[in-house]
Amino acid sequence: MPDVALIPSGTGEIIDLGAMQIRVLEDGSKTDNRFGSILLTIPPKTDGPPLHWHRMHDETFFITKGRVRFVTDKGNHDTKAGDYVVVPIKAIHSFSNPFDEPAEFFNTFTPAFYVDYLRLLAQGIAQKGKLDEEQHRAIMLQFATFAPGDDGYLE
Repeated sequence: MPDVALIPSGTGEIIDLGAMQIRVLEDGSKTDNRFGSILLTIPPKTDGPPLHWHRMHDETFFITKGRVRFVTDKGNHDTKAGDYVVVPIKAIHSFSNPFDEPAEFFNTFTPAFYVDYLRLLAQGIAQKGKLDEEQHRAIMLQFATFAPGDDGYLE
């Protein structure tokens, strides 16, 4: 019989993405990869990933601190602490913190394999200092994540 898992405050794997820092709360190891979750901290004036969409996983974002800008193919959506964003499969999106204060969000994804995407990004950044968009997209492709218009995106 499985046991309940407690991840105490301040614990969990830390993934360093340069300016951004991720605290892994669930990497799928306790949920048979049904979902993963992280806490992501974004300093002020920090860009996020390139605009993209996912073929195989849904995401949610609960803003816990500051403000985060979500960019979609329909425009920009500025969020604040307490707001919740749902990104279903094939929804074009990205996020950033163009504001003057730090931001943080709790992020879930189903299935949990996307934690490995974050780990690979961190490895690339550690080896190269910074990834250009082509290097970033090469890692994204390994996790069924595409640029708008890539791989036969259907409206």
